[in-house]
Amino acid sequence: MLFVVFIVFIYYYLHKRNLNVTFRPQETKARPFTIWSYDGKMVYERLIEALEDFDSKHVVGVGGYGTVYKAELSSKVFAVKKNHAQEDGEVQNLKCFENEIRALTEVRHQNIVKLYGFCSHSRHSFLVYEFLSGGSLRDVLNHMEQAVEFDWKKRMNTIKSIAKALSYMHHDFSQPIIHRDLSSNNILFDSDWVAHVFDFGTARLLKQDSSNWTSFAWTLSYIAPELGYKMEVNEKFDVYSFRVLTLEVMIGQHPGDLLTLLQDTKGISHTELLDQCLPPPVQQVAQQVEQVVEVAISCVQKSPKYRPSMKDITLDLSVETRAAKRNKIST
Repeated sequence: MLFVVFIVFIYYYLHKRNLNVTFRPQETKARPFTIWSYDGKMVYERLIEALEDFDSKHVVGVGGYGTVYKAELSSKVFAVKKNHAQEDGEVQNLKCFENEIRALTEVRHQNIVKLYGFCSHSRHSFLVYEFLSGGSLRDVLNHMEQAVEFDWKKRMNTIKSIAKALSYMHHDFSQPIIHRDLSSNNILFDSDWVAHVFDFGTARLLKQDSSNWTSFAWTLSYIAPELGYKMEVNEKFDVYSFRVLTLEVMIGQHPGDLLTLLQDTKGISHTELLDQCLPPPVQQVAQQVEQVVEVAISCVQKSPKYRPSMKDITLDLSVETRAAKRNKIST
């Protein structure tokens, strides 16, 4: 018998695993699947029909553990991430599938992609999200016209949005959530250039009484150096990845060897860190750019304990904090 689960059944699925989840009906009234009276079978059939049984022409992205499709139903558009075929990686794929549901069920943040529901079945498993039409950060940076449109103001807002999302995940839950695979592929934009953190397949809920040892499962060029000598992961792992991602936004491409240069020298000209496809920032935006570069460099420490927290980073990037610092210096 087909086992299909959507929205309200997420609570039952997670409650069986003794997670602290509270279902609040008023929070789902505006969600599209409520229109169908939570009829999981009908939602499933309409999604399969809209995607023509997952025809490749509906594919909008491919990741390590799943393929993302664009589905249009009743004038609404959704992103559907279908798990890759479960062969040798069956256990890992299932774990990523459950991780994403666990991480996103309680999340309510404007800069984190919304999960609407999921389907679990021996034939295929998939998750249903809001569709973000702006594409990924990596695609934007690699497309000249979009990279130029992605001006300094938009880039500053993107970095602040990512910082706020990570601070929310790390500090606003009884069990902090670490993303563990933050990269430019996993930052998506809506039509208004608002950034959203995506793909929580490798996310983990940190437990205070656990060593949080884990298996290797990340995008290589964004991982923290401590992974070379220990597998213990905490929220400072995301801080390091945030630093790499911030420099990528500033430079217009992955920083590559510049990461080592920043670690081995006392400083580097900030002008060398700016994307040459854009004119130099001016006035207030220039001050923000300077602040962002300083914050990124502050996350460079090889030892996790010396990296700032995402809460501190978010405060450092705020207009109010910068103004207070300037006032303190002037007095």
